[in-house]
Amino acid sequence: MTAGILGEKVGMTRIFAKNGESIPVTVILAGPCQVIQKKNLEKDGYNAVQLGFKEVKEKKVSKPTANHLKKYKAKPIKYIREFKVDDSSKYSSGAEVKVDIFKEGDKVNIIGISKGKGFAGAIKRHNFSGGPKTHGQKEYFRSVGSIGATDAARVFKGQKLPGHMGTDRVTIKNMEVVKINLERNLILVKGSVPGSKGTMIVINKIE
Repeated sequence: MTAGILGEKVGMTRIFAKNGESIPVTVILAGPCQVIQKKNLEKDGYNAVQLGFKEVKEKKVSKPTANHLKKYKAKPIKYIREFKVDDSSKYSSGAEVKVDIFKEGDKVNIIGISKGKGFAGAIKRHNFSGGPKTHGQKEYFRSVGSIGATDAARVFKGQKLPGHMGTDRVTIKNMEVVKINLERNLILVKGSVPGSKGTMIVINKIE
């Protein structure tokens, strides 16, 4: 079995356990993924399997990617990612990887791109508390405040300042697989995962 699968975030809902507990879950359309390329220790220096997910029109794929897919006789695919495995010789090019590699109760690590928030101030971006708002105070309620020493005469690297927020690669670890729908290729995991609806999700199985 591969160590993971590619998917697409569908949205959030909730399901009820047998004891009546309400469980918030994220619904992920996972696979089926196609095995495009196999990498081995002798030729590439490591064992891995390259998976592709979501077929698209050929014009929507870049020329380098299209040529790579043609080399392995694969259809135009939107998302391509590698998963490290112990032995890549167990897999065959063109084979499908489906959600049946998981079962209810499994622990997984999920990788996604967080929602973009645009340009944000320090309070929203870094959770600052803001300045005093009582009578007589200057209007710096949402200001950063002091950002450096007098002697340095410069702003130190890594200072928490306003700037672009979101669209970061985020990994959520030890998420629980609550339910699997094999017919519709759906995985329901407990809690929220990064990204907006329709974004790509990488699901890595924890062995």
